[in-house]
Amino acid sequence: MASELTPEYIATLRRMSGEQKLRTAFQLYWGARKLKAARLRQQHPDWTEEQVQQHVKEIFMYAAT
Repeated sequence: MASELTPEYIATLRRMSGEQKLRTAFQLYWGARKLKAARLRQQHPDWTEEQVQQHVKEIFMYAAT
């Protein structure tokens, strides 16, 4: 990934405070979980919300796809 970083992107990261970087990381993480849940709902329309959330939890806990 380091080869994909543009100078503009690096400059943006350097301007961000630690708090901003951490907030952005959390937003990305929770956004990824929401996307995964949406995909699971689409793939398994018969699952309950509890089943979807449990599967999302397991996927992120064990870094599985």
